[in-house]
Amino acid sequence: MDPADTAFEEQYAKDIVTGHNHLTIYGIDLTRSADRWPLDAAYLSLEAESGPDAATASPHPRPALPAEQAMAGSERVLLRGAAGSGKTTLVQWLAVSTARGDLPTALSALRGRVPFVLPVRRFPGGRLPAPEAFLSAVRYPGAGAAPPGWAERVLRARRGLLLVDGIDEAPQSRREQLGQQLLRLLRDYPGNIWLVTSRPSAVRDGWLTSAGFEEFRLTPLSRENVERFVRRWHSAVRAEGARDLDRISEYERTLLDTVRINRELGRLATNPLLCGLLCALHRDRRGYLPRGRKALYDAALSMLLERRDRERAMAPPDGIDLPQEPKIRLLQKLAHWMLVNGRSEMDREEALEILTAHLPSIPEAMRQGGPEEIFRHLLDRTGLLREPTPGSVDFVHRTFQDYLSARAIVERHDFDFLIDHAHHDDWEEVVRMSVALARPDECAYLLDGLLGARPGSKAVHARHRKLLAAACLEHATELGPEVRQRVQRFTRNLVRPAKEESARALGWIGPIALEMLPDPTDLTDEEADRLAITATSVADDRAIDYLVRLRHRSSWHIRSRLANAWRRYDTERYADEIIAHLDEQQLDFPVSSLAELHALRRLGGRPAIQIAGHFTPEQLLDGLVAERLEQLWLAYDLKVSLEWLSAFPRLHTLTVSKNALPAEGVPEGIRMVVV
Repeated sequence: MDPADTAFEEQYAKDIVTGHNHLTIYGIDLTRSADRWPLDAAYLSLEAESGPDAATASPHPRPALPAEQAMAGSERVLLRGAAGSGKTTLVQWLAVSTARGDLPTALSALRGRVPFVLPVRRFPGGRLPAPEAFLSAVRYPGAGAAPPGWAERVLRARRGLLLVDGIDEAPQSRREQLGQQLLRLLRDYPGNIWLVTSRPSAVRDGWLTSAGFEEFRLTPLSRENVERFVRRWHSAVRAEGARDLDRISEYERTLLDTVRINRELGRLATNPLLCGLLCALHRDRRGYLPRGRKALYDAALSMLLERRDRERAMAPPDGIDLPQEPKIRLLQKLAHWMLVNGRSEMDREEALEILTAHLPSIPEAMRQGGPEEIFRHLLDRTGLLREPTPGSVDFVHRTFQDYLSARAIVERHDFDFLIDHAHHDDWEEVVRMSVALARPDECAYLLDGLLGARPGSKAVHARHRKLLAAACLEHATELGPEVRQRVQRFTRNLVRPAKEESARALGWIGPIALEMLPDPTDLTDEEADRLAITATSVADDRAIDYLVRLRHRSSWHIRSRLANAWRRYDTERYADEIIAHLDEQQLDFPVSSLAELHALRRLGGRPAIQIAGHFTPEQLLDGLVAERLEQLWLAYDLKVSLEWLSAFPRLHTLTVSKNALPAEGVPEGIRMVVV
């Protein structure tokens, strides 16, 4: 390698670590900037499951695994995940770990590679830049120091790790063209490793399958991972030496109890963003938690915009002391501009122009400074804005941008504009939050508008709006029963999906979908299987009541879907009402936690078990029923030799995921299969 390339890469690796080795963990310490928490301390391994194409290619469904392990061995990955699920966090972790050379064994293929973090929000017009413009497009400060042709030489040598983050943040009209640009780069520069992320509905299933991409989906945090997140969050607070250190253990215990017992709060704690907000608010309010999504975000805004500075008990360092409401108004203006213009990042000059236009109508802010001073105050003191690169500004998380956009729309009564754009996937959260914020008559108008025909609207868009209306019902604080009945009447005929993709989309609308699903009793196995996909996509224990009606089906596909959904629901109840009734024939029963292992032992064990969690051999020897076990699937590398399997006299087949290799010490007489 050219010495100039070597020297630049060494500096570039250091800059990648410096630029990406931090996360936003809200409320860890209200006296510090909210976005400077070290990635090393805050990173929680996320879990991913195979997408539809990967799943159907195998005779057995693969379990959900830590995302970095699930993707090991794959050169091209499309990763889908909802807002706040941790897609960007995973991208940061991969970039930092690769730049440091500090990678787990499963990701050894990344050693020596050069990470390119490519947020789509930075691409002008949603166009993927050419390799020579990678660094300048993402506004890397050292782009000018790169030796001419360096990025292309890296890709030609097959040493690149390309992390394309947020396909959904390209304009919808540009996404297919963006896909074509990706395909051209893949053709021109083979042998590099690609990770592309997107919200679930932004691109169709199989969008890049023809180019050899494997699809994975980030799963909602399991009960076990919610508990792990809460414990890690409070451990981080203890490490900070907080003033309320004597109460942190009590906060941790009561929050864990609350999330387990309170169904509504438990449903909110499905991703790292919302989990972090719950932890921060619970501590900030000394054990009190708001209920519902609207109340949660209102409380979060109050914490970030007002209380974090007030609790410092010191004069504002910039001399500006704005109350909460003017700050919200100004932030709404920025968020609304981004929504209308299809942007999730803006230039500093654009932000200043917006503030210049609106400051005269907010006297409280106008008295304390001009656009430049107010902009700097919002950036430095609110905890909601950040400057990802010099000269640009965005919200610390897209969810806050969506919520503030919804507030602006409701205040402007801009409901027709909202309805006209409701079929766009990047407007979905704005619509939901607008319903939560709207008054009863406004809410009824919005829902009727979603149900009604729109001039020039395509049938697929009309269907999407109707489903969105159903998804919004759970967010409406007050709604006339006739409106609710009208929504349910209009959408009832939409809940017999004809494809797996449609079945998963139905699960997206939430628990209300369960009320509209037809009785599966007289349906074919193929139809019932699609309903099982929908019901198991709803991470709420109310789904168990519907799944009970499918538990006696003989179809392997239905039984397998029900068995693999166990981790999403209350362990004991699901074991008794679903697992205990499933026909065991040719069915692998997945076990991902000690609670599930013990529950399955209580049920007498099973002949075929899939180990989809971290266990020690001692735990498995104690938890598995030796007299019943015939087939065992190890999805994890247990880090020990496997001689202990000789304790299972009837075990004849050991299936090992490729990520769990090497598997050494397998006793004679046990056939090993690698998948």
